[in-house]
Amino acid sequence: MHLAYPAVLSALLFCTGLYGVLARRNAILVLMSVELMLNAVNLNLVAFDVWLSKTAQDTLHSGQALTLFTIAIAAAEIGIGLAIVLAVHRNRGTADIDKLRDTAEHGDDDDPDDDSDTARSEPAEKAEATA
Repeated sequence: MHLAYPAVLSALLFCTGLYGVLARRNAILVLMSVELMLNAVNLNLVAFDVWLSKTAQDTLHSGQALTLFTIAIAAAEIGIGLAIVLAVHRNRGTADIDKLRDTAEHGDDDDPDDDSDTARSEPAEKAEATA
C-alpha cells in the first residue's frame, strides 16, 4: 500500500477533528474532536513507521511505540476532561462552552473600586431578615 493513502486519511481525520474543536459548543463533542485529532496523528505515526522500516535495516518501530504512549496520554486526557465536564455540568447545569464563558465574564461584578450603595445594602438586608 502506498504511503499516500493513510496520509490522506489522516489529514481528513485531523481536519474533521479541527472543525469539531472550532465549531462545536458542547464540551463533550470538543473532547471527542480532540480524540479524533490524536487518532489521526497515531495513524500517521504508524504509517510512517511501517514505510521507514521497509527502507531501513534496523526495525526499531519507534513510531508504533510512540503511538502507544499517545494512546495512554489520550486515555488520561479524556478521563480528566470528562471529570471536569461532569463537575462543571453539576455546578452550572450546562456543558455549553459559550454559556460557561459568558457566566465567567459576567461573574466578575465584585469590583473593589465600586462604591455603590447596593453592594452595602445587601448584607444589611440579609441581617435584618435573619433577625
